[in-house]
Parts: sequence; C-alpha cells; structure tokens
Amino acid sequence: MNLCDLSTIKNIMKAFGINFRKELGQNFLTNGMVVSDIADSCSDDENATILEVGPGIGVLTKELAERFEKVISLEIDKNLLPVLSYTLGDYKNVEIINEDVMKADLASILAPYFEKGTVSVCANLPYYITTPILMKLLESRLPFEAITIMIQSEVADRLCAKAGKSDYGAITAVLAYYGIAERLFTVTADNFVPAPKVDSAVVRIRLYKEIPYKPKSEEMLFRTIKAAFEQRRKTLSNALSSSFGELTKDEIKEIIEECGHRPDIRGERLDISEFVTLSDAILEKIKRC
Repeated sequence: MNLCDLSTIKNIMKAFGINFRKELGQNFLTNGMVVSDIADSCSDDENATILEVGPGIGVLTKELAERFEKVISLEIDKNLLPVLSYTLGDYKNVEIINEDVMKADLASILAPYFEKGTVSVCANLPYYITTPILMKLLESRLPFEAITIMIQSEVADRLCAKAGKSDYGAITAVLAYYGIAERLFTVTADNFVPAPKVDSAVVRIRLYKEIPYKPKSEEMLFRTIKAAFEQRRKTLSNALSSSFGELTKDEIKEIIEECGHRPDIRGERLDISEFVTLSDAILEKIKRC
C-alpha cells in the first residue's frame, strides 16, 4: 500500500468517510523520498523508540516502523484511528494513542522505553501549534536523544538562527539552552495534500545529555530572554527596564555594561551563554536591592 499515492489517499479517506481537517493542520505528504529522508533523520540507533506526534494516515509511521524497534504515535483526531488500524495493521511494533500531545503524560507513556534505550521524537507539526508542542517536549526534561520536526520554513529559520541574525528570537535562545538545532532540508508545498500556502523544512534538534549552561536561576534566565525580545525594536536596556520594575534604568544599563556590552545593544545580539551571564547579574542585583 503506497500511502504517498494521491489516489490511494483519496480512496482511503473516501472509504472511511473522513475529510482533511484544516483546524488540526492536516496536510499529508505525497513524496515518498521526503518521507524516507525524514525517517532516516530521526535516529542512528535502530533499536530506538520513536515518539511520533500526529501520524495522519500513517505515511511516516510506516517508514519509522520499518527502521526502529518501537513507534508510539499520538493522534488527537479519533476519526483517524480506524484508518491507522487499516494502514498500519501489519506493523506490530506500532502503538497508536488517541491523545493530545499537549495534555498527554509523556513521562508515564515513555518510562518503560527510556529504561530500555534511546527515545527520539519525530513530528510533522501543524504550523499553528509548533512552538507550544516544542516547548512541551523541551520543558518535560525527558531524556530524548533528538527531536526531528517538519515545520513551516520561516519557523525553521528562526529555530536555527545564529545570534545577531534577523530571524534570531526568544525561541531560538531558549532552544539553544536545551540543544543544538540543525536545518536539514526544505520540503516545498507541492509535496502535500492539501497543499499548504508555504513551504516547510525539516529540523533536527540534538538535545544535550547534560545542559552545559549553569544559570543561577532558570526562571530568571527565561524571564530575561522573554523580556529582551518582547519589544524587539527597543535596545536591550529599554526592553529590560520595561520588564524588571525592581531595577532602575540606570541599574539595568550598569548591569549590561558590566557584562561587557554597550548599553544600546539589542537582545538579538546575545547568544545563550551571554544571556546566562546577564540573567545571573540581574538576579544578583535584585537580591542586593
């Protein structure tokens, strides 16, 4: 069964009486080479467990099942469950769970598999919920080996941007705290049914086994990053002054200069290690006030 074939997709959906659901961001891949490349990117360990988010009709799930020991797929749309039972019936190493990834207890679901070996994530993420799902995965602190995601092309640029580039933002800095993001390849809109209005890209995030940055307070670090980017057109000192009412503007400028930066620098110029230093200095200054 070729799940990338357009006529096959239409026949399956007709047989099960289902339609594409725009509100769930359902766009199904029709290029087998792209599907194969995504699956190959997920892990170098054939004994790995793969957590898939949003299997759709199972096109990527099938490729993952042929490469890895176990695939656990979270599908929010209950209407797709009978379709998946049909398309993936021959794969005994696939488990479909009808849950919303944003509400699922990932620690409980994956606990037995972390005990056995490596676990990686693979997902074709709807554009409207890319950042919340990614943050849910990162903030879970589960020891994923890697997260491979297909997302909107411009979001991929943002995730992989370097400090000082126009695409660099709060999500870029936060992601850099947890791991290293790499843009692998572009997937143009004509590779999907229905075709989205924009191109996509596949990004692989290799997570640190142990985070190399040691802020005095993660809460202060993330607060500092958020503040730095809330008003991008402002200088860093002005942006921080708007969010840290505990400190005067002069104190903020003094902190920035003590960290080795000009007071008129903008937040997008700082990499994650510099944000750690800055947040530590802010914390110490607040403690002394």
